[in-house]
Amino acid sequence: MSLSKNHIKLITSLQQKKYRQKHKLFIAEGVKVVNELLNSTFDVEQLFATSDFLNSSRRANDVEVNEDELKKISQLKTPNKVLGLFKIPEKLPTKNTGLIVALDAINDPGNLGTIIRLCDWFGVQKLVCSTTTVDCYNQKVVQASMGSLARIEIVYTDLTHYLKEAELPTFIADMDGENIYKVALPDEAILVMGNEANGISDGIRKMVDTKISIPRFGDIQETESLNVATATAILLSEFKRS
Repeated sequence: MSLSKNHIKLITSLQQKKYRQKHKLFIAEGVKVVNELLNSTFDVEQLFATSDFLNSSRRANDVEVNEDELKKISQLKTPNKVLGLFKIPEKLPTKNTGLIVALDAINDPGNLGTIIRLCDWFGVQKLVCSTTTVDCYNQKVVQASMGSLARIEIVYTDLTHYLKEAELPTFIADMDGENIYKVALPDEAILVMGNEANGISDGIRKMVDTKISIPRFGDIQETESLNVATATAILLSEFKRS
């Protein structure tokens, strides 16, 4: 099977969320990310790859491409041997236990991908996203997650309603909150991280009593805030250390 115009049309369309939802497919690129997903519970739809990649595990509908063809369908500056189409799985309801991260309108794909990796690193199994958070199957998110997407349960929902119904203690990251290094942190909780520019939305801010912050130690004290992914890493480390 060779690369066709219909293949190119489909792959190009999947750069948009509405077509990912329509076809229930998403794109992953590069040897590491694709292999991580192939070894996960995600089902592969089709691979477009160079001969040396396909020689290890060729499937009936896989498409062998040369480097020039791979460049035509790739979104990477330097395409890396394989582009895969994977099926978006059906989401099943699960219990709210352990440490959960919730995201309030995270817009940057790189930040979301990094936070997914952080959840994987710190053993956070569930990530709850507001409906205004960037799609986790956005190609840039998939690449930034480096395969961790396969190991984290990600749910999109009305975050205000979710927090109202949740029985776990909830903490929000806030510049005016209590010093994270002086707060007693539980093993089970929901940690809410806010939008890159505006932080936590007013509605959620009013709902949650426990606000935590990362103190600044620099002498000049002029840095406005930390990147949301960096802040998430520090806060998760403290939750796991407590």
